[in-house]
Amino acid sequence: MTIRVLIVDDQMMVREGFSVLLNAMDGIEVVGEAVDGREAIAQVAALRPDVVLMDIRMPVMNGLDATREIVASDTDAKVLVLTTFDLDEYVYQALRAGASGFLLKDASARQLADGVRVVASGEALLAPTVTKRLILEFSKLSVPPKLADPSGVEELTERETEVLVLIAQGLSNAEIADRLIVAESTIKTHVSRILVKLGLRDRTQAAVFAYETRLVTPA
Repeated sequence: MTIRVLIVDDQMMVREGFSVLLNAMDGIEVVGEAVDGREAIAQVAALRPDVVLMDIRMPVMNGLDATREIVASDTDAKVLVLTTFDLDEYVYQALRAGASGFLLKDASARQLADGVRVVASGEALLAPTVTKRLILEFSKLSVPPKLADPSGVEELTERETEVLVLIAQGLSNAEIADRLIVAESTIKTHVSRILVKLGLRDRTQAAVFAYETRLVTPA
C-alpha cells in the first residue's frame, strides 16, 4: 500500500524539497502540505495521511502543540518530527507529546524515505544514538516534567519488562528476538501487550516511559 504523507513546515523550500524527494520514492505519496500547526490539524482531518512530517518552530501554532492535538484526535496518523539540530530543545517534549520519532532536516533522501516507512509500519523506534540525545535533553531540563507512573511496570511480566528495556536501548524486534533467542513474532506479541498494559501509543513512547520510570538509566 502507498504511504500517504503530509509535510508541515513554514518554509516553502523545505516543503517543496521534501515533496520532490518523497514523491520520487516507491510506495510513498505526498498528499498535502501545511504551513503551520493549525493548518496541519485541519489537513490531517481532511486528508487522513499515514505520516505527518512535522516541523516544530512555526507561527500560529507550533509543531509541539499540533502533534499533541493530532495524536489525541481520532486518527491513525503517525508524527515524525523534523528538526534542524540533533539536540533541539523541543525533541523530548515532542516525543512525549506523542511523536513517533524525529529526523534531521539534512537527512538524505534515503534516510527520509526510510524514516517515513519505519514510522508508517508502526515499528517506530529510537536508535541508540537518538536515545542518548533524548536522555541528554531530558537531564538538561531545569524543571523536569511529571514522570510516568512507575506502578505501570508492575503490570508487566518479567519477560515483558526485559523486552521494554531492550526497546529503550534502541533494539528492533529482530534484534530483540536474536538477543532473547525467540521468534520475532513472539517479540511482536510482547510489544503489543506492553503497549496495551501501559496505555502507550508506540515503541517510542515505550522508550520514553522506560527512562522516565528509571527502569532504564543513561549509561
